[in-house]
Amino acid sequence: MTDLTCAFARQGMDTTRGRCDARVMISGAADDRVLASTRAVAWFIMPFLLVAFAVLWPVPTDTATLFAWHITPTLTPMFLGAAYLGGAYFFVRAGRATQWHTIKGGFVPVATFATLLGIATIVHWDKFHHSHPAFWLWAGLYFTTPFLIALVYLRNSRHMAPGADDALRLSAIAARLIGAAGALAAATGLFLFLAPATAIRHWPWHLTPLTARVLGAVFCLGLAGIGAFVDRRWTSARIPIQVALVMLVLILIAGVRARTELATGNALTWVFVAGFGGLTVAVAALYATMERRSRPTA
Repeated sequence: MTDLTCAFARQGMDTTRGRCDARVMISGAADDRVLASTRAVAWFIMPFLLVAFAVLWPVPTDTATLFAWHITPTLTPMFLGAAYLGGAYFFVRAGRATQWHTIKGGFVPVATFATLLGIATIVHWDKFHHSHPAFWLWAGLYFTTPFLIALVYLRNSRHMAPGADDALRLSAIAARLIGAAGALAAATGLFLFLAPATAIRHWPWHLTPLTARVLGAVFCLGLAGIGAFVDRRWTSARIPIQVALVMLVLILIAGVRARTELATGNALTWVFVAGFGGLTVAVAALYATMERRSRPTA
């Protein structure tokens, strides 16, 4: 139905007016806007993640007194802290975003992460410091966040708009590689979460069943990469890639800080070192290339 036909219909000159009104409603809904409720949830969650990062990453030896449970060795709290700072950065961007498609890719991974940590809390309830305020903040966050994130995602997704035909896009190869990396990370996360006893025997540093499941939740944040299979727009990938770079750099620094905790005789240790190092360089190079291509030429 053409816009001209709809114009006549609004003047009562055509019987197709009802269909035109429906079209206007659909067009109005698909405006790609970020709802106020989405921003409110983002700003609500962000400070908790920032505080958790400040507790876990800079001084990972103080978890017994400052965190919801005592975590050893120090590489594990730093790994989790890297995820928290990445999450805090994502929610800052979500709180300031004006286009839904630029942030939508982070909500399903965050909801999965929070859900898995909520389940891990119930399964390993006896391992936590129940009298510590940090525990009640932890429990309150992970028993509510999955529902909040799911709610705002479902509500805001109604405003999803198709991308312009001339939008800058990732190459098909780059999109497949990002999607494959995300799928591999998610598979690793599920392995850690569902089979912690097996993972403990092969992991490059010491884990307990609880920390194995916590790391599994962190790896499941890789679900964000799978979105590249279906949405190759650079504006959709830009913020998730920024988040990934924040996390990867912090994880690499953590590995250097806690290098004595790594099992050097374990082949998987060197796979991790090469994998995280190579992935960081590749993601940084891709980001620089796409940012250069996104700038207007003279």
